[in-house]
Formats: sequence, C-alpha cells, structure tokens
Amino acid sequence: MLEDFLNALQNFLRNKTRTFLSLLGVIIGVASVIVITSLVKSSAKQIEDTFGSSGLDLVSISDGFMRRRRDAVTLNFDEKFRADLFQSIPRIKKIWYNNTLSATLSYGDTSVTSNCTAVEHGYLEMCSLALDYGSYFSITDSVEGAQKVILGSEIASGLFPDGNAVGRHILLYTSKTAFGFEVIGVLKEQNSGMESATTGIYLPRGFYEKKITPNPSASTVMIQADSPSAAVKMVSDVEDFCTQKSGTEGSVTVLSMQSMIEQANSIMATLSLMMSGIAAISLLVGGIGIMNIMIVTVTERKQEIGIRKALGASPAEIRRQFLVESASITLLGGIIGIALGIAISFVVQYVRSQALTVSSSACAISFVFSVAVGIFFGFHPASRAAKLDVVKALADE
Repeated sequence: MLEDFLNALQNFLRNKTRTFLSLLGVIIGVASVIVITSLVKSSAKQIEDTFGSSGLDLVSISDGFMRRRRDAVTLNFDEKFRADLFQSIPRIKKIWYNNTLSATLSYGDTSVTSNCTAVEHGYLEMCSLALDYGSYFSITDSVEGAQKVILGSEIASGLFPDGNAVGRHILLYTSKTAFGFEVIGVLKEQNSGMESATTGIYLPRGFYEKKITPNPSASTVMIQADSPSAAVKMVSDVEDFCTQKSGTEGSVTVLSMQSMIEQANSIMATLSLMMSGIAAISLLVGGIGIMNIMIVTVTERKQEIGIRKALGASPAEIRRQFLVESASITLLGGIIGIALGIAISFVVQYVRSQALTVSSSACAISFVFSVAVGIFFGFHPASRAAKLDVVKALADE
C-alpha cells in the first residue's frame, strides 16, 4: 500500500498540470463546505449572543392578531387571569405583569422620547439586568408607586453626558401630564433576552396603577418557568389555555426566547445542510473528472500494466494500485481544500469583523467524503486496468 502511494506521488509529479486540474473540483468542494458551515455556525452563535443567556426560562403573552376583530373575546390580563394561569399550567415559577407607555424624559435642555415599561418588584433582577451603579426598586417603591426610574445605559448617557445620573431628577411627560422622577439606577450595557439594558426605561408598576391607569390590565404577561426546557413546552400549553378561555385562536401572541433560539438554530442547520449539499456537487463533479483522468492514465500505461502482470502481479494488486492513486488525488485535494477553507474563513472574519468558528466535524466529514469520492470514481478505471489482457497490453504502443 505504501509503495502504491509513493508511486502515485511520482506519477503526480510527472503530470503536474493534469494533477492540478484533477484536484480543482475536490479543492473547491471541500473549501466551500468548510466556509459555509463556518459562516452558518458563527451566525447561529451570533443569534444566541444577541438574545443573551438570560430570559431563556421566560414566556411572554401579549395581545394576538385576532383581538382586532369586533367579535373576538377580549382577554383581560388581570389578577383573575394570573390566578387561573397558576392553576392551569404546570411548572410555573412566577408570573409578572408589565405595562408600557410612550413618554418623553427631559433633563435641562436634553430630552429623550421612548417607551417606558412599568414593572413589578424583582422583575429586573429576575431578567438578570445588572446595574452599572445605583439600586433596584424596593418593595415599598412598588407598593407606594414611588416616582423613581431606572435607565438603560444609552438613555442615561444621552440625558447625562457627564455621568452620575443617580440622584438627579427628571421630568416625564405623558399625555400632556408631567411627573417628576428621581433616577435611582443605571443598567449595564448587556444582552439580556427580552428586555433592553441599553434603551430601556423602567418605572414601578405601582406608579402606573395609581397615576396613569387605576386597576389596569397588563399589556404583557411574563411567565417564568422552572427551566428553559419547560418554557418551550409551556408555549403550546399557554396558547391552548388562552384559546379555550377566549374561544378564539390567535387571541394572544405567546413567545419563548428558548423556542425562538431553537427555531433559529433549526433553520440554520437546515440552511447549512442545503448549502453543504450544493457545495458537495463540486466534489461529485471533481470525482467525474478524476474518473476521466484515470481512464486516460490506464490507457497511457497499458505496457506498464502488462509488464507487472507478466511478472506475476494479480488483478487485485493492479486494481489496488490504481485505487490508491485515485484516492491519493482526492486525499491531497481534501487537505488543500481544508487549508484553503480555513484561510478563507479567517479572511471573512477579518473583513466582517466577526468571529468565525471553524467546524472540526465539517473538516473531518469533507475530508472523508473527498477520499470516498476518489475510491468510488476510481473503481471503474482500476477494474478496467485489472481486466487488461497481458498480451494485448504488452503489444500496445
């Protein structure tokens, strides 16, 4: 086997141009598979990083598209709804009610218009929204409806370019009414799932209930499951519960961060498989080219085959010789293709300023597949060489 491999390398050196042209299809195919899988894998990781690691155990409920219909039954996210959820859906850890309002925050000559979220006590901590400095809302703030606010990092830097936002008082304008608020905390800039740590503005929900809308229904319900895996199953359970309660499908929109990530990963995996399949066509085309080259090689080396047979070489040894030569071409092409694919991935990483993860499994699979292509497409020429008649082979010029 080693001798056959060394002889194959010598034949490659004698026919450099032919060998290079034979390698092209394999090199392009392997490199394409590696680059595509690296891009898809990196994109999937970027999606996960965008969502963040927190909030994977949360399920959100908000108004659905069917609520716009006049005959649709309206679900009120009140305390009875919260109690019914607890009784009907298993594995719920806690239920949080939020309300949103559009408001303008003003400090001196600087103002920012954005959506504010009125949250219950402990919600920001549960979402792992870390503070850069300051403090969270206390239970007293929530119960009494204190006029205190926690700002996202971008909002805080916009209102207070010099920093030190905590302790300063701002005006919050909503529906022609102005309220004075004290800034008690600024959030760190981070990816935090369903909530924003950069552009978020958070108020105690007690203030919303007392000063904005007495006894309000929540605009968004956040369910905390006891695990991320439970949150995925809980989506369908909550949808069934709300459909049964309202009598209308689509009365609510139910989302889970974990299920969204899993769906995105599934789409990416399907896309990777499809694109890799397209790239694998290059390997097949390269294999057909190798088969043609090997048929020409067998024709050119009839006398060599005849001499070997006359000296006692068996058909199996002749077949193995040309199979090794064919597999060696694709092996060499696989190695070059892997190196080229990794190099292109690093170039793309530099151009896009995005970290790319080269898949070791993709390298291994594409390498094995390239060798398998060489053996498969080299079998016919090798069998043809093994079946040559000794007299005819020696008489050939």
